[in-house]
Amino acid sequence: QVQLVESGGGLVRPGGSLRLSCVAQGNIFAIYTMGWYRQAPGKERELVAVTTSVDTTLYEDYAKGRFTISRDNAKRTVDLQMSSLEPEDTAVYYCNADVSQTPTSDTLNYWGRGTQVTVSS
Repeated sequence: QVQLVESGGGLVRPGGSLRLSCVAQGNIFAIYTMGWYRQAPGKERELVAVTTSVDTTLYEDYAKGRFTISRDNAKRTVDLQMSSLEPEDTAVYYCNADVSQTPTSDTLNYWGRGTQVTVSS
């Protein structure tokens, strides 16, 4: 069984910073991409940022210059450092990863249960 566990969400004032963390647990052979998505009330889920096992990164436009994604392959973690937060960043943030459990099995996509980020004064 593979599960993704997020932490670090909470309440922050506009202009503030917050760091989210996600750890992949379970029977894991390899992890390819890891990333963060978010979903605000009444809106569709959207990409925040992703990172690959070869350290390439991709950010959505609203995250560029404010958010930084990083991963630690030994610890099986991916972090999202968020700065200059705005009320529009309020959402549930979800960890996502592509994981293979054996050398020959397919790579499957997994989601964390989400962590709430609220930006408000």
